[in-house]
Amino acid sequence: MSTLENPILMAVIGAAQGLRGDVRVKTFTEDQLGLADYGVLYSADGRKFEILEIRDGKTVAIVRFRGINDRNAAEALNGTELFVNRDALPDEDLDDDEFYYADLEGLEVYDAENNHYGAVTAVYDFGAGDLLELKGPGKRPVLIPFSEAAVLEIDLEGGRLLVDPIAAGLKDDGEEKPYGAGGGKPRPNGGR
Repeated sequence: MSTLENPILMAVIGAAQGLRGDVRVKTFTEDQLGLADYGVLYSADGRKFEILEIRDGKTVAIVRFRGINDRNAAEALNGTELFVNRDALPDEDLDDDEFYYADLEGLEVYDAENNHYGAVTAVYDFGAGDLLELKGPGKRPVLIPFSEAAVLEIDLEGGRLLVDPIAAGLKDDGEEKPYGAGGGKPRPNGGR
C-alpha cells in the first residue's frame, strides 16, 4: 500500500448489486453512510475509489464508485478492502476517554509491577468481545480480552497499556482449577 503511510481499514466490498455497477459494502464506520465523509478510499494495491453515490442497504451500504459502470466491473471488486490514511480520521470529535483501535497498535503492555508482556500488534472482534493480540520478542502472540477487568489503563501519550495479568490470562492466579476448566490434573485412565 505505497500510497498510505498508516492505513486504516474502513470497508470491504462485497457482491455486486444490480446491473449499473453498484456494490454492497461492509463498513467499519459508526454510521455506514458516513463512509463517504472520508473522501477517496484506497485498495491495498493502491487503486483509488471515489464514492459517487451511497445509500442504506440495511446491514450494508450500497455504493457506486467512479469508473465502475456495469455488473462485471462490480463483481471484480468483491473482497477488495478499502483504506484511508490514519490522519483522515477526525481526532477533534473524540472525548477524552475515546480513541481509535488503530491507536492501540504498538502500545507496550505492562502490569502494575512493571513486568513487560510485549506490544499490542492487533485488535480483533470475533463476535464475543474485543481481543488484543500481544507479541513480545521471541514469544508467540497471545490474545487477551479487551475489557475493563483486564485492561486497567490506556496511556496513548506514553505509549503504554496497563493490564491486570490475572484478568488478562497472562498469569495464573495460583488456585487449582477443576479438570476441564483450564487446569488441574487429568484423571487416570482418561477420566473413566
